[in-house]
Order: sequence, then C-alpha cells, then structure tokens
Amino acid sequence: MARQTWTEGRLLQDKTIVVTGCASGIGWETAKLVKALGGDVIGVDINRTEDHVDELYIADLSDRMAIKALVNALPSGIDGIANIAGLPPTAPADMVLKVNLVGLKFFTNAMIGRLNDGASIVNLASLAGFGWEESIPAIKASETLAFEDVEDFIKTHNVGNEVGRSYFFSKEAVVAWTIQNRWTWRDRGIRMNAVSPAAVDTPILKDFLATLGPRGEEGIRLTERPGRPEEIAPVVAFLMSDMTHWIRGTNIPVDGGMASHFLAQRHQL
Repeated sequence: MARQTWTEGRLLQDKTIVVTGCASGIGWETAKLVKALGGDVIGVDINRTEDHVDELYIADLSDRMAIKALVNALPSGIDGIANIAGLPPTAPADMVLKVNLVGLKFFTNAMIGRLNDGASIVNLASLAGFGWEESIPAIKASETLAFEDVEDFIKTHNVGNEVGRSYFFSKEAVVAWTIQNRWTWRDRGIRMNAVSPAAVDTPILKDFLATLGPRGEEGIRLTERPGRPEEIAPVVAFLMSDMTHWIRGTNIPVDGGMASHFLAQRHQL
C-alpha cells in the first residue's frame, strides 16, 4: 500500500486564510499548501498572480490608505492571517519599516473585527530578529509608530540601510510584538505566533547576500544550504490549524539550527 503523505490530509478544511505576499517565495508556497490542506486562500500582494488563490487583492502595504481600503474590501469570517509580505534589506529603509513592521501591525489590528473566534495570526519574522532583547528602547519607541513618522524614527534610532539595519530592526520588533500580543485577544480565542526562517532560497535571497556579504555566506555554510519555501510553509500552516490553540506568543525558528548555534555560542555550550 502506498504511504499517504500528510499533505493529502485536510488540516485546514473549510478555513479561510489571508496570505499576504502570496505572489512569490514563502507566501506563494504557503498559499499552495493551504489549498492542498483544504483551505480557501484570500491572497494579498502588490503583484498579480492566479496561483493558489481563490480571491486576489492588489494592495500596497506601505500605504495606510491602501490598507484601509483593503480591509474594507475583505470579507468577514476569516480564520487566519499569514503576514508574509515583506521587503528585503536592499530596499529603502523607510519602505522596509513601513511594509515589514508598521503596515503589518496596522493591517493586523484593522482585521481583528473580521476574524472568526479561534482565528490564528502568523507573522513571518526572521532569524534577523534574533537578539531582539538588545533593541528594547527602539522597539518600545516603535510601538505607536505611524507611517508618516517613519523617516524621523529612522534618524532618531539609527535604523537606516547600513548593513541592513532597517530590515533587522523590523524583524526584531515583529518578534517582540508577537510576544506582547500573546493574550491580547484571548477572550475570543485569537492567537498570534511568529515563524523565523534563516536564509531561504527565494527571489530575494540575493538581496540578503548582497547586504550581509561573507557573514551571509558563512550562515549558509553552517546550515549546509539555504532553506526552501516548502520547508517554511508547513510550519505556518500548522500554526493556522486547530491543533495549535494553546501555542500563543511563540516565535518558532525554522533555520537549519542557526538560532540554537547562536545560543550555544552565547552560553558557551
């Protein structure tokens, strides 16, 4: 008898999941897997795609008014949000912060009223967010950061493009925000978690290597290879499922062991 693969199951049967960044990379793979697991996908991207989406909404997640229009257009009865859209460290610093942090938070908060009780929110963070504890003052300062204040924030807190700092900070702040919201919507059973990949073989891998240089190459050498989108998407899908209602405010590394490597070094294990 042929062995049944787990992707032939119905882990997300009849669930409606919003996947941002659905046109490429991890977002594309997540949308594909949600469909394979029995879910419906509402895709959000700045680029058009017909792959693995039941409905597609084109939206610029760096723009407050565009996000408001998007939320107004989306239906109620959503079972999950996969916040995967993001810009790489080679993009302008203000755009990185607007999309990866401010827009992500603005969109998520605006969507709470459209979520079903028991819904799951999964934020795609990054190994770049490791060590977020060292950025607490800037993270706290960013808690109420508005789109129009991003450029001043960059100057005040030194989170510009130098060595990809804007990207690193955006992911640090997303990890912290996930932890902060461990119980925010607990009365409705809505949970929030994060997934933190290391370098993944997507169209923006070259941007990370261009920013990190030898440091990035060394990370890939230590993990033997870049990750693959199909190795990240299952963790996102699992967190969307009804098997994870007691996982709250958690950041899960999917990184070939790099986070454990950093911890072992830090504590001389």
